[in-house]
Amino acid sequence: MTLTIGVHSSNPSLYHLYHLSRLGFAQEELAPLGESVVFHPYTNGVRTGELLTRGVIDFGGTGSTPPVTAQAAGHDIVYTAVSAPRPEHGAVLVPEDSPVRTVAGLKGSTVHLAIGSWQTHLIAKALDDAGLSYAEDITAVRSTADSEQLLRTGEIAAWVAQGAELAAARRTGGLRTLVRTGDVISDRSVFFTRRDLAESRPEVVEALTRALKRADEWAAAHPRKVAEIAAADLGGSADDWETALASLPWTIEPVSDAFIAEQQEAADIFHRTGFIDRPVTVAHARAHAGTRTAAGKAV
Repeated sequence: MTLTIGVHSSNPSLYHLYHLSRLGFAQEELAPLGESVVFHPYTNGVRTGELLTRGVIDFGGTGSTPPVTAQAAGHDIVYTAVSAPRPEHGAVLVPEDSPVRTVAGLKGSTVHLAIGSWQTHLIAKALDDAGLSYAEDITAVRSTADSEQLLRTGEIAAWVAQGAELAAARRTGGLRTLVRTGDVISDRSVFFTRRDLAESRPEVVEALTRALKRADEWAAAHPRKVAEIAAADLGGSADDWETALASLPWTIEPVSDAFIAEQQEAADIFHRTGFIDRPVTVAHARAHAGTRTAAGKAV
């Protein structure tokens, strides 16, 4: 059997597992199980649940929001592992001289963000904590290549930035952090698969998780090299990528009750504000009792 791993640039662990495939981490972990592996690059992590259900990919990863929207769309996914928290992964930026000093000050304004990504979780939760609604109290607009410039000229009130773009914006100056991600959500990378694979082949999930851990360990030990890979492929400077990637934990952990609770809180906010059209029980995205998790424990 050949397993297909979905990969996109917004999930650092999978992105570097793919770009380090010459080191054979996934191949070496799966070969003893009689499996081979191929990678399926795509651009929009929001589609991960759909691609799993259609059988285009067998394993994928995103930030915190796409698994919730996948469940809301009826995709039967199972969480397999998560990264450690990423408190400095992104931030909500405003102009340095902006009168907006708290999240409440964003009411009635336009905010640019990667809609459907972890950034939606961040903004929705921050607004909810301030007694405001993602759907009613701001105008959320999908980020573009011009978002930073629109922010600097005052045409939008705030912009959620991450990665090398955030590092570059901070290096340039003139912007202020309104919301630090880690003060609102844990912002983990999240890995998931179809229920049939998770429950019939838990050893495969364990092998894939070991491969991710090996890729993360390599990335943590070679920060300049992974920064150069990202800069060459995605644009931006290697210096800014090195700054951005240094903020990541490069650590894979089991799915915990605390993570499930945070995802449930997000799902409830999304439903209350109309971002998803039906309630979601996040715990349903765990493997059924008796199935081993990627940590090798029965659940």
